[in-house]
Amino acid sequence: MKLGIISESPADEMVIRVLVESVLGENVKLVSPSLRARGWPSVAQVLPAVIRHLHFNTDATGLVVVVDADDSVVHTAEHDREGYYHPRCRMCQLRGVFRQTTKKLPPARGRKHLLRCVGVAVPAVEGWYLCGRDETVSERAWTDGQASGSMPYTRKELKWRVYGTDRPSLAHEIDCAMREVQRHRRDTRRLEHDFPGFESLAKDLRSWKSQLATTASQ
Repeated sequence: MKLGIISESPADEMVIRVLVESVLGENVKLVSPSLRARGWPSVAQVLPAVIRHLHFNTDATGLVVVVDADDSVVHTAEHDREGYYHPRCRMCQLRGVFRQTTKKLPPARGRKHLLRCVGVAVPAVEGWYLCGRDETVSERAWTDGQASGSMPYTRKELKWRVYGTDRPSLAHEIDCAMREVQRHRRDTRRLEHDFPGFESLAKDLRSWKSQLATTASQ
């Protein structure tokens, strides 16, 4: 399967590819977006252009987008109600960009539209990397901390736990991240359980197969 991946750093994108392949149960071929993004504001800003580029100029099946939640509102099941949109939830924001952008695009390259996959790491992707190794780290721990006003850790502390520094070089970041993700290469169930923001990503990916099967039968 051919797809694009856009996230906040090259290291994140390499790890996300491993996780995507694990969920799909197949190898993927990356199609490069026309623009790169570094950090949350950049991802949101370039996403419409990336969607249009992949739709019109490539044969990519879909686009995977992953960002950190940072201190934003964490996505909940309530947000999944039809017509609901939380302006401070990054999952809602990114899904909204997909809806607004793709509904204006005519069919291209034999497909109606680019398939969507969105994941949000709470509070940061380093939490995903620590899943299964550090029992104190989970999305629930973070949201409970937000509710009580007593946070279980900071994003800076998560970086220290993964990289041994809060300012890793790119090479060191990639090395550490790829080592951590090996725990989930064959089975992502623990990651999906502990991090609903990753579970949403996995659900999007699994829905692709049914969408593609429906399109093929028409």
